[in-house]
Amino acid sequence: MSTSSHASASPVAPAPAHAPAPAAGAVGGGVPRPAARSAARFPDGPAADPAGSREEHRIRSFHARRGRITQAQAAAIDRHWDTWGVELDGSPLDLAALFGSADSPAELPVVLEIGFGMGDATAQMAAADPGTGILAVDVHTPGQGNLLALADRARLSNVRVANGDAIVLLRDMLPPASLAGLRVYFPDPWPKAKHHKRRLIQPSFLALVTPLLRPGAVVHCATDWEPYAEQMLEVLGAAPGLANAYPADGFAPRPDFRPMTKFERQGLAKGHVVRDLLFTRV
Repeated sequence: MSTSSHASASPVAPAPAHAPAPAAGAVGGGVPRPAARSAARFPDGPAADPAGSREEHRIRSFHARRGRITQAQAAAIDRHWDTWGVELDGSPLDLAALFGSADSPAELPVVLEIGFGMGDATAQMAAADPGTGILAVDVHTPGQGNLLALADRARLSNVRVANGDAIVLLRDMLPPASLAGLRVYFPDPWPKAKHHKRRLIQPSFLALVTPLLRPGAVVHCATDWEPYAEQMLEVLGAAPGLANAYPADGFAPRPDFRPMTKFERQGLAKGHVVRDLLFTRV
């Protein structure tokens, strides 16, 4: 999906790690032996396609991305995936148990973030509001590892990192009125006209999301692509069950609680206008 801050598509297995180079002087005349490639780095970590959704014949709003993962990101996945990671495999998800435990569920309001990029803004928002759980969805393995590392470093207990197709989560895994909000920051704008059907914010997407929002839940979108901002305003404004928090202007002033993201800085550097949209579930 934006889903990453221009988020990607189906989950991707991380690039294989490199084994440490052997000590000098090993092979014929002191020529170092080439580094060997290890097996898959995360056999129990983020799966390549947890729900098998690649077999479904539908348009996707994201495309698969591979990226080099750092040692710190890989270590965070190894250390925390079993505790803080979620595979979007289509199984029903108990949010109270996810943010607590089966024996001691946590009654945190939970906000869904689709497409968190490298997770910096997500971690900042989680630290600023420890009373809200954030279920952050993306398919970019380095970003997943980075967010887990940030959560560990800041001792955040209110972040869970979900891997897979957000449509599977919305369609198959969450009960009605289970979310306190939705955040979609800087999703892929798919600027070519022939690709507009791939944009995430569409009537069909909102038809899945809206029943999952409890009354008063806030849908918060942001983009630096003006044509996409206009489409978002039109689609959100026509969605049953959602009301614009700023009906006079349409777009919202930039809220202080949303940290500036890398994509926002890049857009501003190019002279783009950043638009925020805030809608409330009624």
